[in-house]
Amino acid sequence: MPDTAAAPMDPDGSRSPARISRLAAEAFGTFILVFGGAGAALLASQFPTKANTLGIGYVGVALAFGLTVVGAGYAVGHISGGHFNPAVTVGLFIAGKFPKIDVGPYIAAQIFGGAIASSALAVIVGGGPAGSFHRAHASGFASNGFGSHSPGGYNLLSVALIEVILTAVFAYVILGVTDKNAVDGFGPLAIGLTLTLIHLVAIPVDGTSVNPARSIATAIYGGPAALGQVWVFILAPLAGAALAGYTHRTLFTRTMLHTPDH
Repeated sequence: MPDTAAAPMDPDGSRSPARISRLAAEAFGTFILVFGGAGAALLASQFPTKANTLGIGYVGVALAFGLTVVGAGYAVGHISGGHFNPAVTVGLFIAGKFPKIDVGPYIAAQIFGGAIASSALAVIVGGGPAGSFHRAHASGFASNGFGSHSPGGYNLLSVALIEVILTAVFAYVILGVTDKNAVDGFGPLAIGLTLTLIHLVAIPVDGTSVNPARSIATAIYGGPAALGQVWVFILAPLAGAALAGYTHRTLFTRTMLHTPDH
């Protein structure tokens, strides 16, 4: 991933590649994340049935989300910075590592890519045994939720708090691995492993979001309950990323700037 997780710059100061290429990369990367992660939850977690499963379980789903980020990061991260997540884009902007003019277009591309992925999954699920789509829809279509829609029955406060904390952690890792002093080449791997850990912690709580585009994508097909609760999985991750971006910029960046050379 680029050192700044923003658009690459030519020597003359112009952005390269072109904005359309960067937006396409963001849409594609978010597509991979949602298709691979939510697809694992919908198609493979309890295959063939919940009572008699050979499926991958929630550990496998956690790995799927992490691996999609690794793959997408290495595939197109050098083009767009590899955000694939509106919270990451906002966090990087607040940290001073991403231009304001690109925030809106990046978020739009991410939401678009996620929606295309969930739509593709809806078609695939609908082609399964009779009633497959109805069952997926009734179960929330791998959406996030709280209360009766939380896998473990966790309330709104617990869900909002874990989303803020884990998104802040995720944003800190991204800010660290994209720093100019970070070791080159390991960014997508570190980010993917962190996302796997985050899912291992939070899947029982709310299905794990830390990404508004992922939550919006699955809520589209998750029914009224999922759509009614998706606001939490937009606001809480954005708050966590904003907190990370602000504290990183005000505390750690200044510390690094004023550390004497040795």
